[in-house]
Amino acid sequence: MRTPTDFLEKLVSFDTTTAKSNMELIDFVADHLRGHGIESTLVRSPEGDKANLWATIGPKKEGGVCLSGHTDVVPVTGQPWDTDPFTMTRKGSRLYGRGTCDMKAFPATALALLPEMLAQPLARPIHFAFSYDEEIGCKGAPSMIAEIGRSLPKPSVVIVGEPTDMKVVSAHKGMWFFSVVVTGKEAHSSQTHRGVSAVMTGARLIAKLDEMAKARAAAADPACKFVPPYTTIHVGTVQGGTASNIISRHCEFVCDIRNLPDDFPEEIQEEFEAWIAQEILPEMHAIDPSTSIKVTTENVVAGLREDRDSEAEQLVRQLTGDNDMNYVPYGTEAGQFQRAGMAVVVCGPGSIDQAHQPNEFIESDQIDQCEAMLRKLILRCRK
Repeated sequence: MRTPTDFLEKLVSFDTTTAKSNMELIDFVADHLRGHGIESTLVRSPEGDKANLWATIGPKKEGGVCLSGHTDVVPVTGQPWDTDPFTMTRKGSRLYGRGTCDMKAFPATALALLPEMLAQPLARPIHFAFSYDEEIGCKGAPSMIAEIGRSLPKPSVVIVGEPTDMKVVSAHKGMWFFSVVVTGKEAHSSQTHRGVSAVMTGARLIAKLDEMAKARAAAADPACKFVPPYTTIHVGTVQGGTASNIISRHCEFVCDIRNLPDDFPEEIQEEFEAWIAQEILPEMHAIDPSTSIKVTTENVVAGLREDRDSEAEQLVRQLTGDNDMNYVPYGTEAGQFQRAGMAVVVCGPGSIDQAHQPNEFIESDQIDQCEAMLRKLILRCRK
């Protein structure tokens, strides 16, 4: 019988960087399931080069437990790896490779325990939900979630197996991204009165966002359990300009908001756009009416709201023995499942401290703990 580590080694060998297709991995998983008499449902991307996979073990009815994980990984380009990132390498108790921690160990463990699920048999179904494009804004899962309750049976509990050191995470922040494109008026840099610098205007806009970010930090509730305990606003990259002696025509950047689950990030964007309309555009248009600033919402990922009395909280705490209240600042697909009416927690093997890093690794005992949790789940779901 193949172990979770065997499956992890295989899953890591598939380069499922988000810029590439995940179909080799999906086909491998579907073939493994088919070999045990389980048929999968694929929900493909619009382009058809990627797919979500859904499979049900046990009776095809509502009220089961869904094991959810994403199949894509972040790039390794430019990172100083000591080993081949797509060949799992064991060093002592650590297993190295891209995706070992984030987050192929969870689906690998579920796949390894498939024979045990089938041997019971189950009275309550266990579902596998493996998605694509989580790493670029949780873009893949929504199309699969939309089929739940329609063509797919609706579970009552979802366990999202992101790396949490096998702790139960009750809440996480949401994500809201918007892009800003500034179109200025080119002129010679010695004649700044005749031009509108897109780059310098962009700098003013970013400074405004920084001011808004600091205001939220200053007003943070010290009782908030998130770290940091406020909604953050951040700009990571800026592109613009063509030469130092040309007043720039173009500048663009993306604003990354990580909001508390009960905050409304759209209000941040609305406040920002209102300030632009009142303070910035009149100055630009006074020099050239064709100048502009375009703000576009790019991606929205729901936060996970705490629900201490949910079935998911009660079940996974019983399975793991973890009774602490844990909150994380990063986003997952959990909020998307929660908004579709399912009880959700995040709990999986590995530490988020290792995610996205060169020489990413997972401690083997984390996989052992995940295996123990899923074995207890199987017993809870059996006839």
